[in-house]
Amino acid sequence: MAQVLEFKLPDLGEGLTEAEIVRWLVQVGDVVAVDQPVVEVETAKAMVEVPCPYGGVVTARFGEEGTELPVGAPLITVAVGAPASGGAAEGSGNVLVGYGTSEAPARRRRVRPVQPRPVAHTAAHETAHATAPADPAVPAAPAVPAAPAVPQRAVDSPVPVISPLVRRLARENGLDLRQLTGSGPEGLILRADVEHALRAAAAPQPAPAAAATPTSAAAPAPVSSASTPGHRIPLKGVRGAVADKLSRSRREIPDATCWVDADATELMRARAAMNAAGGPKISLLALLARICTAALARFPELNSTVDLAAREIVRFDQVHLGFAAQTERGLVVPVVRDAHARDAEGLTAEFARLTGAARDGHLTPGELTGGTFTLNNYGVFGVDGSTPIINHPEAAMLGVGRIVPKPWVHEGELAVRQVVQLSLTFDHRVCDGGTAGGFLRYVADCVEQPAVLLRTL
Repeated sequence: MAQVLEFKLPDLGEGLTEAEIVRWLVQVGDVVAVDQPVVEVETAKAMVEVPCPYGGVVTARFGEEGTELPVGAPLITVAVGAPASGGAAEGSGNVLVGYGTSEAPARRRRVRPVQPRPVAHTAAHETAHATAPADPAVPAAPAVPAAPAVPQRAVDSPVPVISPLVRRLARENGLDLRQLTGSGPEGLILRADVEHALRAAAAPQPAPAAAATPTSAAAPAPVSSASTPGHRIPLKGVRGAVADKLSRSRREIPDATCWVDADATELMRARAAMNAAGGPKISLLALLARICTAALARFPELNSTVDLAAREIVRFDQVHLGFAAQTERGLVVPVVRDAHARDAEGLTAEFARLTGAARDGHLTPGELTGGTFTLNNYGVFGVDGSTPIINHPEAAMLGVGRIVPKPWVHEGELAVRQVVQLSLTFDHRVCDGGTAGGFLRYVADCVEQPAVLLRTL
């Protein structure tokens, strides 16, 4: 006898709590094999194909393309044939990201949280039963007036929450989850529910009508977000993740920015000489990365993070260099692992590989996390300068503007040189301006005189 198994959206790693359905790869009625990809989803970090751990006939799909599902929500159901030896429900043992398909989950009786019945329903129920023959030993209860049908959770009953991260978000903001009504399946409280409640609590409250008094300069009335005209674009997926991270960086990190103009003429000549010698072409980004790693070796304060809970600065021994890459999906920051141990050719190859994966949307969560310092070459957009926002929880970011010919005093005379502006935004908790200035000056000196790097090789 066939058994219908439910496959839920798994945790795709890195603590992600939801994913958006990009494309279904199977239809209802299709026969799927164990570990066959059934849907392509986009998380806040990557786009991945999700394999099904069961083999059988697809009987249902949950969610249309474009729908965002929380981790743990039903994805598909599969009718699995009667196992001859228990093998039909066995997984292959393969692992995608953060979860495996080792075996089918044992069907257990689901324990639902105790939900108090609405008073109105209880009253109607009791009224209906009042017409039935009464137990002579029990006097009929008087009719109970109907109360507003507002479900209330029992004080001691468990509150279903999508993930511990959502529970922590509520706790850190002093939000009582028992007062929320979840929009997920069976009242499951999602992250969006908590964020909506926090926004509602933070919104300015209109003054009571009785207290309203004429004023000479009335402040503009708050505009309801729901009534604001315009085309609305949901902040979800990569865009939502970027928005959250940038906001958190601005909220938590006391940053400061310093900048300097540098003559990059010699660096461009050095790169031309390298590429003229044959072999793989060396990218400008790779040379700037090599300069960064040399500078971080001299100023390790900037290759760190702040552990707020422990009130400590954590310095890293390795440089995992993030670099900003603009893709059709939005801004992503792939990470070059152990950048300090790579030469210019190795950095060029890794930058090319990660950039290609970013444009194809195939970066894994592991390739998008764990950075310790970020290099942002916004000069490719044709701008000279910027104030980079630190990629939380890192401590600094180096921004590089475009390299353009400009008038420059060179060896005491006015000349046309290739000039670039370098900007360093840093967490002022990890170092003072002297350290930041020393780092930036060293980078500028290497840009102006690449031979300076030879001292550290």
